[in-house]
Amino acid sequence: MSTSSPTLWHISVSHYSEKARWALDHKRVPHKRRAVSIPGLHIPASMLLTGGTSHTFPVLELDGRAIGDSSEIIAALEERHPERPLYPADPEQRRRALELEDFFDEELGPHIRLLAFHELSKDPERFEAVIARTTPGPVARMGSGAVTYARTYTGLRFGVRSEEAAEIARTKVVAALDRLEAELGSNEYLVGDSFGVADLTAASLFFPLVLPDEGPVPTDEPPPKGIESFRAPLEERPGYRWVAETFRKHRRPAGVAVAA
Repeated sequence: MSTSSPTLWHISVSHYSEKARWALDHKRVPHKRRAVSIPGLHIPASMLLTGGTSHTFPVLELDGRAIGDSSEIIAALEERHPERPLYPADPEQRRRALELEDFFDEELGPHIRLLAFHELSKDPERFEAVIARTTPGPVARMGSGAVTYARTYTGLRFGVRSEEAAEIARTKVVAALDRLEAELGSNEYLVGDSFGVADLTAASLFFPLVLPDEGPVPTDEPPPKGIESFRAPLEERPGYRWVAETFRKHRRPAGVAVAA
């Protein structure tokens, strides 16, 4: 079995990439991080790395395999690095944890991404600041040209220019917050009495809304006005506060630098 360090191919601002980064860091697995220099090139890169089984990042190169999809990455890490487990030992708790992971992956992740890029596309100054601090290579130095490129790419890739899609996304994000609070009740963790895959997934995928200091997006500037007004009535909700507290307790500061 190979003993070389795993390599994570990721997108700095991606919440799914944050999920994979957090899993690696939680398990204290030494690894390299790599990113492509131009947004959009991650699609052919992912297909090349995985032999066509994945078309996006994150992709983890581990023991001679290239594993796409953040959930599959965590499953592989659980098998290869069982220390500091993210899966509950109890079979019923594990079933519930994986069900919640799938729920947040499907019912929160795509919608909160669409909403974040929708609002960024209407705030070019903030969009330019995010690109400059999170994107490697020449795009980060393009200034307003980078914003034009990013708006075009995210519009084509995710349909973020649609007001109707953004309104659906808002409804989905609030529904996911409702589910989070219902599952938590008065408990500290979603499943069992320790931090696990369900907590990591929910917190990672909510970060574009909560923007905790420990997350991968710079927080020393205000968020886009649309995000700010959307989240204002949510900030006192238990689920919102739980996301911030989970990052604070369980996530070392991630920074935004991209390792080559």
